[in-house]
Amino acid sequence: MPDRLPDHTADRAAHRPPARATDPTAHPTAHPSGPATDARPAAYGRGRRMLKAVGYGLAFAVPVTLLAFVVRQKFLPVIEVDEAAIAAATDVTRHNEGFQLFLVAWQEMTQPKWPYIAATIVCLVMWRRHDLKTRALWAFVTMMVAWNLQLLLKVVVHRARPVVSDPVSHAPGYSFPSGHAANAAAVATIVTLLVWPVLSARARRILLVSAVVYALVTGADRVFLGVHFPSDVVAGLLFGTGLGLASYMGYLGWNPSQHHAPPPPEGTAGPEPHELNPLPPEESNDDHDR
Repeated sequence: MPDRLPDHTADRAAHRPPARATDPTAHPTAHPSGPATDARPAAYGRGRRMLKAVGYGLAFAVPVTLLAFVVRQKFLPVIEVDEAAIAAATDVTRHNEGFQLFLVAWQEMTQPKWPYIAATIVCLVMWRRHDLKTRALWAFVTMMVAWNLQLLLKVVVHRARPVVSDPVSHAPGYSFPSGHAANAAAVATIVTLLVWPVLSARARRILLVSAVVYALVTGADRVFLGVHFPSDVVAGLLFGTGLGLASYMGYLGWNPSQHHAPPPPEGTAGPEPHELNPLPPEESNDDHDR
């Protein structure tokens, strides 16, 4: 009797759909959409990137915390360096009227509200024009957190501003960290990361140099006007840069691609759906002639 039964094994094998490819290198930028067995690599990648975010945060938080402790305890070597630098810097400003006018004008232009207004406009452009919704939201929220955290840190450290016998400028509030420096570093870091994917190679270099110059000039402005000690400025720059970088690593770790692939370039990474992640901009002929 068994020899009368048709053998359908070969037919089933012939009509069986091909196995789904699981090679993560086939589509390195694709978002994982496979069965539950693909969830472990994604979770592994997410955990690793979140650990990187924590590492970045600690790398900048530790020196800021040490500086805060030192100035709170009035560690004499640091206090002496701060006071000597303020005396020398304000003396230079006092004897150069044009330099002083520039510093005062820069102080007004870099009041935190103005950079944050400009950065918010950039966020809206990235949202509406480039459809990078969550990336723009990440940038805006991180900047608002930076603005408020530096204010809180000022209250916690409670350091008085420099006392200059013949001051060239005045500023209210506490001294550590420098709010101008912290906010400038935060805006420079976050806006650079925000717009990076839509820029050409040349524009990226220009933006990076401009962001560094903007933050450093803002920090120097505070010392030469005698309204912040150098340690206040250093702490502010570290705070703003560190917060921006740590937040960005957390943003990438929110929904990473498969862990086998290297971190995708900015603009094809992050929590945006895959269809909203733009392709890297094509380089012009000028860029290839470099």
